[in-house]
Amino acid sequence: MQETIVIGEILKPQGIRGEVKVKPLLDDPADICKIKKVFVAGQEHKVLSARAGGGFAYLALSGIADRNAAELLRGKELSALRADAPALGEGRYYIVDVIGCAVVTESGKRLGEIADILPAHTDVYVLKEGEAEAMFPAADGVILDVDVENRRVTVSEKRLAEVMVR
Repeated sequence: MQETIVIGEILKPQGIRGEVKVKPLLDDPADICKIKKVFVAGQEHKVLSARAGGGFAYLALSGIADRNAAELLRGKELSALRADAPALGEGRYYIVDVIGCAVVTESGKRLGEIADILPAHTDVYVLKEGEAEAMFPAADGVILDVDVENRRVTVSEKRLAEVMVR
């Protein structure tokens, strides 16, 4: 497993003192506020202050003293050490752990691998096999099991056929 995980995307500066607005990639935006050290473009920053509101997180980072410095972070990924990230409950996993997993049917037929997961109300999985790409929602009955340790996602072949878009 990767040592760091992507926890959000910096959207824009917030105010004139270097604070940034973050689109969280965690279930709860407040979870970002518990992390004390983050990475932006490989550079480590201490979180000086953090707050959540309206589905976003707002962070003041060391080395980012004004709006101009914050503007340079626009559109960049925000990462943290896996050890600093919130613990996940039973049956939960980080997106980074699922990307690259093989997708197989319950009978063992390999369909491809997860190329991406698009966060939404119902996450959308991007399945890639060679050059072919398809998408399917993580709707009820589609995903039967996610085994990140063995890098395998098991799906219902019948249910997948009903919802997959090629």
